[in-house]
Amino acid sequence: MIQADLSVIIPEIVLAVFAMFALLGAAYTGKDRLGPALVWATSALMLILAFFIATRGGGTNVAFGGMFVDDGFARFSKVIILISAAAVLLMSQDYMARRGLLRFEYPLLVALAAVGMMMMVSAGDLMSLYMGLELQSLALYVVAALRRDSVKSTEAGLKYFVLGALSSGLLLYGASLVYGYAGTTLFSGIIQTAQHGEVSLGLLFGLIFVISGLAFKVSAVPFHMWTPDVYEGSPTPVTAFFATAPKMAAMGLFARVLHDAFGHAVADWQQVIALLAVLSMFLGAVAAIGQRDIKRLMAYSSIAHMGFALMGLAAGTEFGVQAMLIYMAIYVTMNIGTFAFILMMEKDGRPVTDITSLNLYARREPGRALAMLVLLFSLAGVPPMLGFFGKFYVLRAAYDGGLAWLAVAGVIASVIGAFYYLRIVYYMYFGEEGDELETNSSPVLWGFLMASAAVTLLGIINMFGVEGAAAAAAATLLN
Repeated sequence: MIQADLSVIIPEIVLAVFAMFALLGAAYTGKDRLGPALVWATSALMLILAFFIATRGGGTNVAFGGMFVDDGFARFSKVIILISAAAVLLMSQDYMARRGLLRFEYPLLVALAAVGMMMMVSAGDLMSLYMGLELQSLALYVVAALRRDSVKSTEAGLKYFVLGALSSGLLLYGASLVYGYAGTTLFSGIIQTAQHGEVSLGLLFGLIFVISGLAFKVSAVPFHMWTPDVYEGSPTPVTAFFATAPKMAAMGLFARVLHDAFGHAVADWQQVIALLAVLSMFLGAVAAIGQRDIKRLMAYSSIAHMGFALMGLAAGTEFGVQAMLIYMAIYVTMNIGTFAFILMMEKDGRPVTDITSLNLYARREPGRALAMLVLLFSLAGVPPMLGFFGKFYVLRAAYDGGLAWLAVAGVIASVIGAFYYLRIVYYMYFGEEGDELETNSSPVLWGFLMASAAVTLLGIINMFGVEGAAAAAAATLLN
């Protein structure tokens, strides 16, 4: 029995054992000299595991008495998590090495965070949910404060830790209420208590607290307050990591909790998720307008995008989950390319994050400016970029789910949000003469920027199979 259970969690075991042995090896040998080698080794292992998970085969496998669920939904999410984590690690090597931040702990903390994320999307129990969430969070608290000589980075780590502890408290209190009223921590048991659509008041309170804790992890309003400061204060590659894999993991966990544990109470949580979605879309769109720091701008952009992803979830349907998965896959791809560009922004060897420094950038680097333009148009949802189709899916899901007002709100928020993306394009092509921005000539960053822009353009043909994979993943979650 134990052997069968362990075979289900092979990818998690491999990554965790690798991280622990690498940690011991680095501690007893060359320490920081192993940083670059560990980045490559960790990235390679993540890509191998992503390929293994993608080709492992179908079916639903349950381990440890229902605490761990390996199904199509979990596999889809894990592939995106591992690929995006590997991409960010490879993008960050040059930046971290030149600033003395490429310590051996960095790739290992990212690997352990990835193990936590994989646990999150496979959680079938409130206990395993919390284990995965905290493993991810504890690693992220440390990498946020990796730049120990920077007050901003230390503040980012501390703020993230304090507010993260608060969100964990909310989540645990909600979990205790759910356990008290359902009599079990298993999702399969919790869903039985609400079979006829009748949810007790205590269970409903528990659900609201659990949603509050999870909303913090996806930066949904009003639990978004940590995001701008943490994005700005963390080293830029760490910010890129925050904006990709953890968001996918948290949205996957959100969907799993709502449908696996509270799937018979859609009417009760639908209005809460819809409210989170509309608040996030509008606050993200409006607050980003006044930002001059591109990392803070991307933080508010992230808040708005999570609002759109939650719109798909608010539909409460299989198509809504499919739309959310498609949206997240596109969002992660766009963000990897955008942060590759941000990592290239330098002046006298120092990173620059002021958007006005991009004045007339297209004259000096027309190719990179064009790639960034494609990504910004896609983030804004301008057709025919891939980002437009992501928004179209979640808007259609909301409309089909009986939330036409939410779809209309989404369109309005998207129009408002287009302003701050187009302003960056304006600076690049029509800005005023000023100090020239140097460009990091890293071939890895250039490759990721161009690849993301190409995917954003060419993906409109067949979405590289993501649409079909997301449909299959959504079907396994709801059936």
